[in-house]
Amino acid sequence: MKIRETAVAGQFYPASAEEIEAMFAHFNKVLEENIKDPKLLQMKTRAVIVPHAGYVYSGFTANIAHRLLGNSRVKRVVVIGPSHRVYVSGTSVGQYDLYETPLGDLPVDRVLADEIIQKFGMSFIPDAHHEHSTEVQMPFIKKYLPDARVVEMVYGDESPIRLAPVIEWLLADPATGVVISTDLSHYYDIEKAKRLDSICLDAVSRLDPAELHRGCEACGKIGVEAMLIAARNLGLEPMLLDYRTSADASGDTSQVVGYMSAAFMED
Repeated sequence: MKIRETAVAGQFYPASAEEIEAMFAHFNKVLEENIKDPKLLQMKTRAVIVPHAGYVYSGFTANIAHRLLGNSRVKRVVVIGPSHRVYVSGTSVGQYDLYETPLGDLPVDRVLADEIIQKFGMSFIPDAHHEHSTEVQMPFIKKYLPDARVVEMVYGDESPIRLAPVIEWLLADPATGVVISTDLSHYYDIEKAKRLDSICLDAVSRLDPAELHRGCEACGKIGVEAMLIAARNLGLEPMLLDYRTSADASGDTSQVVGYMSAAFMED
């Protein structure tokens, strides 16, 4: 049995279930005490964009999206994120049996993983799957969709035009959800970061893939662009959920990283 073991537990997020649960409870307490429209928390989505930094910095932003994804009660979730550690030609699809998290293992949908590889000409590159952009999403999925199966997709030198049809095909199944992982700008002062990030936010809110190329510096821009193309073709409505920077947690405004979460709603 192939297990996708945790690679960044204890670094990007706690290694203990108790600490993770405490963080999630804190995120939800803050959310519920400050949300302007409580009805938002009842909404359902099967496609989200989420950040992938350490939970201390971006966990609150990611939590909102994962909570709405959980409302959909999908049976499987495909997590798509950029490779940070190794060069990847195209996209690697994880052919594992289990995905380890501190909250308990998630079963991998091997049938779906194999079908993606065969249908879209992708491959399994084991070295690509020590990746934090996808791994940090898995405890959220275990929390909000405890019975779901998962598939991990890690891309490198990939075309959004090639990735978009995969997302469309996945979302054609009402039992499948998609998580697109990205952070925004990296290590600018907060004013410049907000200017650059506003381009990304506007592109998402308008479903405008071309605008991403006018200054958006998201590390997962390929996945975001693919999602926007798919959303336009499927008639999904974008909804920005949260935006903040690392300065909200650290207080350091001289070199910040931007974080966004968004959901794509069906009629």
